[in-house]
Amino acid sequence: MAVETAKRSRTGIYGRQGLSGWIFISPVVLILGLFLLVPVLMAAWVSVSDWTGRGSPFGANVSFVGGQNYQAIVSGGSLAEKDFGTALHNNVYYVLLVVPLQTALSLFLAVLVNRKILKGRGFFRTAFYFPSVTSSVAITVLWLFLFSTSGVVNKVVGLLGGQGPNWFQDPRGIVHVALGAVGIQGPADSGADFLGVSWWDWLSGPSVAMTAFILMAVFTTSGTFMLLFIAALQSIGGEIQEAALMDGATGWQRFRFVTLPMLKPTLFTVLTLGLIGCWQVFDQIYVGTQGGPSKTTLTPAYLSFNSAFNNQQWGQGAAISFILFGIIVVFALIQRWTLRDKDASR
Repeated sequence: MAVETAKRSRTGIYGRQGLSGWIFISPVVLILGLFLLVPVLMAAWVSVSDWTGRGSPFGANVSFVGGQNYQAIVSGGSLAEKDFGTALHNNVYYVLLVVPLQTALSLFLAVLVNRKILKGRGFFRTAFYFPSVTSSVAITVLWLFLFSTSGVVNKVVGLLGGQGPNWFQDPRGIVHVALGAVGIQGPADSGADFLGVSWWDWLSGPSVAMTAFILMAVFTTSGTFMLLFIAALQSIGGEIQEAALMDGATGWQRFRFVTLPMLKPTLFTVLTLGLIGCWQVFDQIYVGTQGGPSKTTLTPAYLSFNSAFNNQQWGQGAAISFILFGIIVVFALIQRWTLRDKDASR
């Protein structure tokens, strides 16, 4: 009897604690619901409606059009489909290059500044992190100056005996540039295409202009991810490294078989954040080129903005946003599956 009374008492206490917890977090839940969930639901309605941007999207003059906005983007051979295919092509190469490069560079910098024998580690950490806290608009303006035709980068290339390109005015893909240098030219019309973009253009690689943005992204984001790796490295006990050293492991073997596996949770975080940030790239494009030259720096995020706010195609703009959301979720799930703990999944 006493045991049952004690159980009921503990249950009542835990129940009151749960209620108190919900009361404390209710303001945050309401704020998130008001400023996050409601706008997402409104955007979902806009993506399947013919809202023109005037009045309320729930007004009597707004009608449901189903998947017409999505269909216009992914099929039909319209300009909207070709623009989306071009934006997707540009962003795919942006992701494929930026995510591995910024991850490798941030890990290298973290290992470098985490070494106890390095003097002035605080200075180097601050110096490497500083570009990450600088305004992206300011960095973009600086990049436009550095990579201009008569900018510092081309002057350095000239001193080395080369000739730099007109970075932000060159729409050629770097793969096509490399192939053209050895005399390989693509077909005038490759026939088959995907999302309005020919397969030859899909294989062009990022444009010269997008390559400059790729370098800028690696420069500005590596410092943030470096801090994450530093925190993870400092959480690894010294006795683990000492045990590996006692077993005769070399420096590379300790890093490969001891340090790197223990960094897997942080590595997953860095790759996920990098993946999301790369697919959402917008402000650099808006300030720098606004999709030019010849739409070779156009991205889905900027295309969504341009379709809605400039072309007044609000339904298509919202539809592009949700397609982009789906792409990010799919890639994040693939990444999670790839980096899963294989022993725990058995």
